[in-house]
Amino acid sequence: MHLNSEEKAQIFEKYGKSKTDTGSPEAQIALFSIRIAHLTQHLKSNHKDHTTERALKMLVGKRRRLLDYLMRKDINRYRAIIAQKELGIRK
Repeated sequence: MHLNSEEKAQIFEKYGKSKTDTGSPEAQIALFSIRIAHLTQHLKSNHKDHTTERALKMLVGKRRRLLDYLMRKDINRYRAIIAQKELGIRK
């Protein structure tokens, strides 16, 4: 899956502070969540694709570390990102 720059800008604008806010944890978590959803769909039809399975596990770990960081630093921002139902994150 390749997201073009307009799609990424929309994601960063919706979950980050602006279109160019690529570094905030919320924007990164949102981008990782969209990529995770795409890889999960891919693995449903290609269950023997072990490279994609490994990449999916690595992305889930990165997102988990970012969520843990956000929980330590600012619990209100963490709760706000968890409350976003379209990201599919649950705790």
